[in-house]
Amino acid sequence: MSADLEGFAKLVQDSQSIVIFTGAGISTESGIPDFRSPGGLWEKNRPIDFSEFLQSEEARRESWRRKFAMEPVLSKAVPNKGHMAISSLYDQGKISAVVTQNIDGLHQASGIDDKDVIEVHGNTTYAKCLDCEARMGLDRVREIFLPDEILPTCESCGGIIKTATISFGQPMPVTEMRRASAAALTCDLLIAIGSSLVVYPAAEIPLMAKQGGANLVILNREPTPLDPHADLVLHREIGETLAYVTKM
Repeated sequence: MSADLEGFAKLVQDSQSIVIFTGAGISTESGIPDFRSPGGLWEKNRPIDFSEFLQSEEARRESWRRKFAMEPVLSKAVPNKGHMAISSLYDQGKISAVVTQNIDGLHQASGIDDKDVIEVHGNTTYAKCLDCEARMGLDRVREIFLPDEILPTCESCGGIIKTATISFGQPMPVTEMRRASAAALTCDLLIAIGSSLVVYPAAEIPLMAKQGGANLVILNREPTPLDPHADLVLHREIGETLAYVTKM
């Protein structure tokens, strides 16, 4: 076993309260594209700003068109080796929280209790009202929107319905960010996995853990701006690395 894997395994074994911080890189191994990468969807389709979504019915229609165009990919995605390795550590009582920038719900699908998954960028597997926050299932949105592109409205208050994700220009969820910060400040190890660590304020979470006295491990295929702050950096494939370490 190489020195970096041995060091990673020892940090995991010696820790009692681990926070996992995940980005798009862990879900690409489940077939979900990283929208920010070269050639990704955000290069081909300009992201729709939240203010534009609110002001323009056409922007809302385009948002739902993109959502349902991606649905075949998202609906087929299942947790991969990386997700399952994290779930294994969770079952062992090692993990206190999973903070994720991902919106795919794969951590929950891997067996982690929803209450222990903190989704700082929301969730694309359902929709909700921007006014009263009532949930609406995607099947119901599909019934309304397809085939005539009628925009869904809240069946409780008539407000605008949007996927439960955080768009560009939309305020970050206050409760989730507070929970993520608290988890980071009280853990003894934070493992940042598959995140470029350039999207703020979410990228502050790993630094909070370090400042709170925790060890910081970064597992990502490419270098990140926070690498100099980490106790250990692994530029390796995510699924096989996590699976290997959790079997030790």
